[in-house]
Amino acid sequence: MTTSFYNHWREVREGAWRWKNFSPAEIACRGSGSLRLNEEALDKLQALRDRLGKPLIVRSAYRSPAHNKAVGGAPRSKHMDGAAFDIAMTNHDPVAFEAAARAVGFLGFGFYPRSGFMHIDLGPARQWGERFPVREAAFAAETSPAREVLAESRTMKGSGAAGVATVGAAGVEVAQNVLAETQSAILPLVPYLDTLRWGCSSPWRSRVLLSPSTPASTTGSGGGDDLCAPDGDCRQPMDAGGPALRRHCARGAHVPACAATLWRASRTSLRTPRNHGEGQ
Repeated sequence: MTTSFYNHWREVREGAWRWKNFSPAEIACRGSGSLRLNEEALDKLQALRDRLGKPLIVRSAYRSPAHNKAVGGAPRSKHMDGAAFDIAMTNHDPVAFEAAARAVGFLGFGFYPRSGFMHIDLGPARQWGERFPVREAAFAAETSPAREVLAESRTMKGSGAAGVATVGAAGVEVAQNVLAETQSAILPLVPYLDTLRWGCSSPWRSRVLLSPSTPASTTGSGGGDDLCAPDGDCRQPMDAGGPALRRHCARGAHVPACAATLWRASRTSLRTPRNHGEGQ
């Protein structure tokens, strides 16, 4: 068993440290910063890390005699030899961790479920403490997250049904978004469209009627001065009779009117909440 002692972990030369997943600071004494480098123990610790494939959180490794006494450690604790480690079980299944530690050669085990860590050392073989309770579900195997680039997607590149389905699903999503935006833009125009289709049923929706016998210069809106009655119930739709549009008013007369004139009249009535013809 090869060991080396350093008064402080900063004295360790970079080339002398070969355990890639651990640093001298992690293994050094928490109380004094000194370090006893036990190569056999560190080799097994690195092998355990490689076997589990996930980080090991080292709560305690080497302890100086003074620090071991201060924390209440056993008089002949393996920590003073640099041959023991306390590993947190925060990210490990205790059952799987113990099995892996035994497989790589650790012999001594101490269980501390209330404190959330497990003690492992090089031996002799023994164990103490109450075992960790069995968890309902073991930890899932950790996999590094992968981000898929749409342009590099195999289903997008594929010429089969999978590729068609992927492109089709994307198209449906885009179409739904466009439809939602279009609907939100059209809804505010519904009252105006309704105004063009139906006659007036209240003073808020009065319309200027055009009469063939009335010159266009009679009113400022380009039509005659006849008005729908304020209390009229003009709910008949306009007839689509060629280029001219026809309306029904409360007076019972169908009169032709062009769509542009009706539009100007409807805009005027919507802006003014009263009858606005000169004939009233």
